Amino acid sequence: MATDSDKLRDRLDRATAHLDPPYAVVDLAAFDANAAALVGRTGGKPVRIASKSVRSRDLLTRALHRPGWRGVMAFTLPEAIWLVRTGVADDVLVAYPTADRGALAELTADPVLADAVTLMVDGTEQLDLVDAVCAPGRRPALRVCVDLDASWRLAGGRVHVGVRRSPVHSARAAGALAATVAGRPGFRLVGLMAYEAQIAGLGDAPPGQAVLGTAIRIAQRGSYRELLARRGAAVAAVREHADLEFVNGGGTGSVAATSADPAVTEVTAGSGLYGPTLFDAYRAWRPTPAAFFACAVVRRPGPGLATVLGGGWIASGPAADSRLPRPWLPTGLKLLGAEGAGEVQTPLTGAAAATLRVGDRVWFRHAKAGELCEHVNELHLVDGDVVVATVPTYRGEGRAFL
Repeated sequence: MATDSDKLRDRLDRATAHLDPPYAVVDLAAFDANAAALVGRTGGKPVRIASKSVRSRDLLTRALHRPGWRGVMAFTLPEAIWLVRTGVADDVLVAYPTADRGALAELTADPVLADAVTLMVDGTEQLDLVDAVCAPGRRPALRVCVDLDASWRLAGGRVHVGVRRSPVHSARAAGALAATVAGRPGFRLVGLMAYEAQIAGLGDAPPGQAVLGTAIRIAQRGSYRELLARRGAAVAAVREHADLEFVNGGGTGSVAATSADPAVTEVTAGSGLYGPTLFDAYRAWRPTPAAFFACAVVRRPGPGLATVLGGGWIASGPAADSRLPRPWLPTGLKLLGAEGAGEVQTPLTGAAAATLRVGDRVWFRHAKAGELCEHVNELHLVDGDVVVATVPTYRGEGRAFL
């Protein structure tokens, strides 16, 4: 009897029989189901889509047209400007501070852009840079969001749990920066963000590592309790100086938990739409795999081995096995430890390798979401066993923002 994996492989093979690998596809039924599931976990709070996790204007638009999705979180200012100018969104929060003088000049010269794009700041130096590009009296007031560091600091700061982001960690520091922003001409403080990477971006059930999983869950519970109190205090401190439009938090891995924080008004998600392999290590919710890439078998170097052309599409982050693409279909394939996923060839072993012949496709899943799109010019959208559309990625539109 055919398994669900067999049916998925057969469906993808039939849909793309006319294509020559390598190529990438998005299964629209899974994409839409993930979009609905993410909204269903927010308790009615809107979801802001993380563009870096999608990197296709067509699919960003598809998600934004669904109930519960509102606004974009971009990863660079040039990208934010492009998304506004091309009509994808009129509410774009830039997730990281910018030092792009050209983009700042473009932003300050256009009142429409200035009303649609929100800059991220965590210090006065970033405000100074904006003023150096265009003095306050010569530009519209720019929208600003304060980035509150959401990491958990223990033992007087000697133990750091989370990523190294903003220097603004305490409610007092957030209030002080808010006062500075509110008091400077040419800026309008509209938001606060606190991204809890140690919860949203860290799987709590790493395969085959039960002890580590337990330690991660204990740390995440402690971090959540600490952040719940600190974020609430920071929001109160900032609101003394500005009438905030939004308080943003979370990511795919913490949508439900972050939404439960009464201080948060919206959550961010993006990776959960594609369902990359890093999210297989989460207990609370695992998206349905929706994005895949196919490579062709080009040689049989020995018994029980099949080699595909390419495949070395490695994800960012710590150099570890978790960042490697995973051969997904047919089931039972494994990378070789001595070679991994290669730039020009990827040998595979496992029970299924013996059944593969030259010309067969092997379907992979990327470890992360949007980074898949940096390797292809287009995404083939599959509905059932038919490619119903082919849409460009950022790369396919000639855009490389990082």
